[in-house]
Amino acid sequence: MQIFNHPDKSTWPLLCTRPSFDYAALENVVAPILADIKTNGDVAVKKYAAQFDKVTLHQLSVNAEEIDAAAALVPEDLKAAITQAAANIRLFHEAQKEKIQYIETMPGVQCWRKSVAINDVGLYIPGGTAPLFSTLLMLGIPAQIAGCSNILLCTPSNADGQINAAVLFTAQLLGLKNIFKIGGVQAIGAMAYGTAAVPKVSKIFGPGNQYVTAAKQMVSRQGTAIDMPAGPSELAVYADETAIPAFVAADLLSQAEHGVDSQVMLVASSEKMLLDIQEQVQLQLVNLPRKDIAEAALTHSRYVILSTTKLAFDFLNTYAPEHLIIASDAALPLSELVQNAGSIFLGNYSPESAGDYATGTNHTLPTNGYAKAYSGVSVDSFVKKITFQQLTQAGLEGIADTVELMAAAEGLEAHRHAVAIRRKF
Repeated sequence: MQIFNHPDKSTWPLLCTRPSFDYAALENVVAPILADIKTNGDVAVKKYAAQFDKVTLHQLSVNAEEIDAAAALVPEDLKAAITQAAANIRLFHEAQKEKIQYIETMPGVQCWRKSVAINDVGLYIPGGTAPLFSTLLMLGIPAQIAGCSNILLCTPSNADGQINAAVLFTAQLLGLKNIFKIGGVQAIGAMAYGTAAVPKVSKIFGPGNQYVTAAKQMVSRQGTAIDMPAGPSELAVYADETAIPAFVAADLLSQAEHGVDSQVMLVASSEKMLLDIQEQVQLQLVNLPRKDIAEAALTHSRYVILSTTKLAFDFLNTYAPEHLIIASDAALPLSELVQNAGSIFLGNYSPESAGDYATGTNHTLPTNGYAKAYSGVSVDSFVKKITFQQLTQAGLEGIADTVELMAAAEGLEAHRHAVAIRRKF
């Protein structure tokens, strides 16, 4: 990792840059695949499964027997862990449901807002080296709480046509039935356009590699909503003199092992703390099974020394991390300085891993600086907010002059007339 000692503010934007991809080149690869799927449906999906996943799929959907067989392979202790995590996630997200509030803005003028579920949603769960069954909990549970009536799951199979057993157990635990053995760009295309086997959805959720990310961004421009703009996963840690270096190093490495394009950022209050953490990173890195991946991620990660709290949090707000750990005995009051972050972990005993799996908060979060304007996935992500208003005759009379004057001033005579005509009856 590169070390920056009290960097000047003019250098902060450069320090906050993430690993970048050539999205124009990516779209040149992705666009023809999406076009093929839009035109040729399941035939194209199966063709790309054979090309990219090295699997011949005779049937895209997963049947109940496959789900039961896979669930039987999951160790009982893992089943219990997934069940516990699901309970915590459900409890936290149930509290996000909004009660309707009826507001009388003037006598006879009543307004309210109602959350209405998005009927058809698609969840994408990657396979590969880290099948993210935890992400299925993070997406499936709020979708169910929101009341989405049709929840599709796409996840890639291995070369034998089998889906990761823990993913299928998690789907079974949630009661999901519309499951398809489709991965990558072809999964995004199938859900966005619909095929004979895969129903079209209105919104797509879930992480993926750079090709999946590009595909999601492309279909979002064509009318299918997506959860949020996405980039590689990232973590920032603020460590003051009360931080525990071994803990901070473990947190940095836990994020770095996600992928070679992941990024971690350490902001330390002193050079001594930074060097102690750096030493721990090297000690712990040696024993990681995903050491090569973590090492690659660390090459574009950064250590920053900023001795004043204000400068440190100004820098962190500029970076706007997906995950932020405040490794300090004063974490709670320091968190009041945070304006931009996806999810915050307070104190020395709140590792990011806990939120990734089981505290109850959602781990599908804005990356690449989007935390300046976007929130993580929640029940709100799966609903539309529809507003209502109802006016009595007296209510309309009370507001009529205001509306007519404003409409006339904007030169919209038909708007004015729609009120005026009602005053004559």
